[in-house]
Amino acid sequence: MAAILKDVEAQALQLSARERGELIERLILSLEAPAEDTPAAIAQAWDEEIARRVKDMDAGRTTWVPADEVMRRIRERIAAAKAACAD
Repeated sequence: MAAILKDVEAQALQLSARERGELIERLILSLEAPAEDTPAAIAQAWDEEIARRVKDMDAGRTTWVPADEVMRRIRERIAAAKAACAD
């Protein structure tokens, strides 16, 4: 199995960045369990969740974080993850 994995990896690295991204997406989806509900039921659940969150925002039950702050935190996490991988 290890030889096949090395061959697949070598072939995958020959792909363009876009093709590798598509391959990654397909592989990740292959690991996920099949949906337990229909697309319509999933969409309905999302609509209900969005409505609940909007209601919470309108009622003042949420904490707002400025986008600049969110992006700063994300960049810090990415930098930390990259540093951990470099070690």
